[in-house]
Amino acid sequence: MSNPIGVKIFDSRDSAYRNPVGAVEEGTQIHFKVCVPRHLCASAVTLRIRNEHTAETGTGNMFWCGMEGESHEWWEVDFTPPTSGLWFYHFDIAGAAGGSYKISRAWGSVGEITPALSEWQLSVWESGYTVPNWLEGGIIYQIFPDRFAKSGEIHNNVPSDRIIHHSFDEPVDWRPNSEGKILNNDYFGGDLEGIRQHLPRIKELGATCIYLNPIFEAHENHRYNTACYERIDPLLGTEEDFRRLCKEAEKLGIKIILDGVFSHTGADSVYFNKTGRYEGGGAFNSPDSPYRSWYKFTNWPHEYHSWWGIITLPEVVEEDENYLDYICGKDGILRRWLRAGASGWRLDVADELPDIFLDRLRAAVKEEKPDALIMGEVWEDATNKVAYSVRRRYLFGKQLDSVMNYPFKDAVLGFVTGWDAKAAMETILSVVENYPPQVLHSLMNLVGSHDTMRVLTLLAGEPLRGQGREWQSLQKMSPDAKARGANLLRLATVMQYTLPGVPSIYYGDEAGVEGYLDPFCRSPYPWGKENADLLEWYVKLGELRASLPCLKNGEFASIHAERSFISYTRTSDEEAILVALNAAWNEEQLLLPDEFIGAECLLGEYDGNEILRVAATSFVVLRVRFPI
Repeated sequence: MSNPIGVKIFDSRDSAYRNPVGAVEEGTQIHFKVCVPRHLCASAVTLRIRNEHTAETGTGNMFWCGMEGESHEWWEVDFTPPTSGLWFYHFDIAGAAGGSYKISRAWGSVGEITPALSEWQLSVWESGYTVPNWLEGGIIYQIFPDRFAKSGEIHNNVPSDRIIHHSFDEPVDWRPNSEGKILNNDYFGGDLEGIRQHLPRIKELGATCIYLNPIFEAHENHRYNTACYERIDPLLGTEEDFRRLCKEAEKLGIKIILDGVFSHTGADSVYFNKTGRYEGGGAFNSPDSPYRSWYKFTNWPHEYHSWWGIITLPEVVEEDENYLDYICGKDGILRRWLRAGASGWRLDVADELPDIFLDRLRAAVKEEKPDALIMGEVWEDATNKVAYSVRRRYLFGKQLDSVMNYPFKDAVLGFVTGWDAKAAMETILSVVENYPPQVLHSLMNLVGSHDTMRVLTLLAGEPLRGQGREWQSLQKMSPDAKARGANLLRLATVMQYTLPGVPSIYYGDEAGVEGYLDPFCRSPYPWGKENADLLEWYVKLGELRASLPCLKNGEFASIHAERSFISYTRTSDEEAILVALNAAWNEEQLLLPDEFIGAECLLGEYDGNEILRVAATSFVVLRVRFPI
């Protein structure tokens, strides 16, 4: 049942087949058309569609509407999704001779098909769903607070069981102690005042948002084991330091979002108090503790549910009304820190937070500060994510505004390290198709974070191949490897900065920091020892991004994706850019669309002809202004 070359039965990304394409608002009428082979002798064609979240189903009896040459015929129908949510659809064909077929992604199947995976997806957002637009067109700068900058100020009430490094030049500690435990209790002393002092430099990179890894009191250097949500960690400073940081950042056009770690707390905390550090009764040491209902004990006090089996991270019961009120209530943690100057929250392990918690969280945040951003940590496509056997509804109206865009990270870094261009482009187009546009243009487009290898190491370091921390700690990239990595990083960042969404710089990537997995990807910023060329490159990208309105929310279109060559456009009312990226070790050529012949060259080299030549492992960015 193959089709003639050039004839598509259905293409969800082509407005000739589905109009409008992409995610839509509930109540939007969608026109579907399919081009059916004549040899099937179709007597009826039917659209079958269902809502995964509500279990609603819909049927559209399609009408014959004309021929496509002599071998195919068009059938069409309008359908209006009545409710928001995740819809999946396919088409049934009834043949005149009694045969029946399904038109799905797995075209040609007879009988049943696998739900979802081989059907087309339609994302429908709730009417009125808006996302704060202040992040669009901007740049995020992510900071791991202990390792960014040390002000030199003396801080009070710092626990005595912390090991403080004397210099940012010292290596991170990673070896277990004499009892075989990894305590994560070595600190470099980065603080909020250190960040404040370097705001002009962060602004120079073009940053419009700083995402801070956890800053609340905690007794490991990563601070994902919260000890008290109500206090800034004493080694970082005070609440007044935080307020001052937010105010001065705002003056520079930079907003600050905080890391919300709400699926678990630390065992060494006010709430659990396993070590007895705090006065009063925590859930571990008092059955009458006000926090007792927050945790699920199987045999109090020593057996309890913990995050991924890590006993220092007891899980909370997010549905518990006392916990919900503490975090989301009128004077809860969310509102407290928004009032102090934060502009939003990034939610750690968002896929482990139940719907009731996310619903309450959004209501609280938006009531307190309507333009506050809620960003979730989701590593997969967040529109169709299944977590703990539940299909999630993060991006349809009542939960998140944005997510960390790990699919784009995979596509970008995969492309520059050998992925076939078609595979990379398919990932990109899938996100563009599935995400509501207001979300798409606020996605956190990262190439590295505190949870991943440093991007320079990933691109040109020795392959990890499952090596342990001993091996990782001994690796040092050669000058040649660093130069090769920097070249590939330039290629990757051109892609990162020009795709839909908001590029995110993980502190130190712009300075050439290397390192494998935690804790080596969390080493201190190399003040005074930066890779000057890379730093200059990131500044240039920031300036380029700020100068191009089409990168704020311009339309995306794929032009070419073959082998190791990708090109695409971003288009707004004022302008359009064409981006061409060549990851191969030989020159590639592209026949330019007419409107880009003789266009202004923003990056790379272009001679003004109709054939664009892109050198090995290089890139070109062209711009045209409207009217042409």
